[in-house]
Amino acid sequence: MCGLDFPRDENLIIGLDQADDAGVYRISRDLAIIQTVDFFTPVVDDPYDFGQIAAANALSDVYAMGGIPKTAMNLVAFPIQQMDVSILRRIIQGGLDKIREAGVVLVGGHSIEDRELKYGMSVTGFVHPERVLTKRGLKSGDRLILTKPLGTGIINTAIKAGLAPPALITKVTRLMAELNQKSADIMSRYPVHACTDITGFGLIGHLAEMVAGSRLGLTLHYRDLPIIPEALEYAAMGLIPKGAYNNRQFRESMVEIPASMDRELQDILYDPQTSGGLLISVSPEPAEQLLRELRDKSNENAAIIGEVTGKSIGEIVIR
Repeated sequence: MCGLDFPRDENLIIGLDQADDAGVYRISRDLAIIQTVDFFTPVVDDPYDFGQIAAANALSDVYAMGGIPKTAMNLVAFPIQQMDVSILRRIIQGGLDKIREAGVVLVGGHSIEDRELKYGMSVTGFVHPERVLTKRGLKSGDRLILTKPLGTGIINTAIKAGLAPPALITKVTRLMAELNQKSADIMSRYPVHACTDITGFGLIGHLAEMVAGSRLGLTLHYRDLPIIPEALEYAAMGLIPKGAYNNRQFRESMVEIPASMDRELQDILYDPQTSGGLLISVSPEPAEQLLRELRDKSNENAAIIGEVTGKSIGEIVIR
């Protein structure tokens, strides 16, 4: 959006000039609101599951900013001439059950008739103005923790191709519908310097956003990455979503990849995720304790995947 003159306000903490996960606006000395919006087309066949995943995805930006989501509004595009309204009812029920799990209330929404089904939410959350987490708070020596395994984009491609077995579909659906609430609550008790959630830009895309323009670099240990095993199998078969190719083309100039790294592992790095995990940059001393707590209370797949360095400035070095 270069060339556009956006309105400015002294109480705007995070706006479009910083391009973070959500906007943040100060209400008082002790309170700021986080505002975000997200919607997309179905990634699974079951309407209820789709509603749950879309809601979890929309809520995730608030968690990534260190906030607590409070209210939500539905966004619906529905082909009423082609689909029975019962499908829409199931989608909305899935979303309602997910925000209820998060302690969020639905306060309204907007719907339109469209040839392509879409669903999502606008979410508002609360945060203390001095405790806002952004993508750009990295500190040299920080450890990078990822809370959910990678590979959902590739597996969703396999699902669309009719190649994924029912058990895998159930497993991945639960993973995408899982809130980042517990992980966010746990990390709030540690010296976290930066955070984002992994979504459509893939792991590399979101790491690049964190390090671009900084005086820091990132080292990523690919053998430590949490990955859904079947995603590697489907990647080897060539079941790569278009978004992964776009992500690679956009960010590969920032990445140093070892010659020994398999192509399917490289594809995982760029795979666009739906409702992915949190990527947490935390001080090195308590990183192991944070990891243990995340594994015990939130997601057993959480892993330390790398660290922030003062070398290779603005680059992501994979080892």
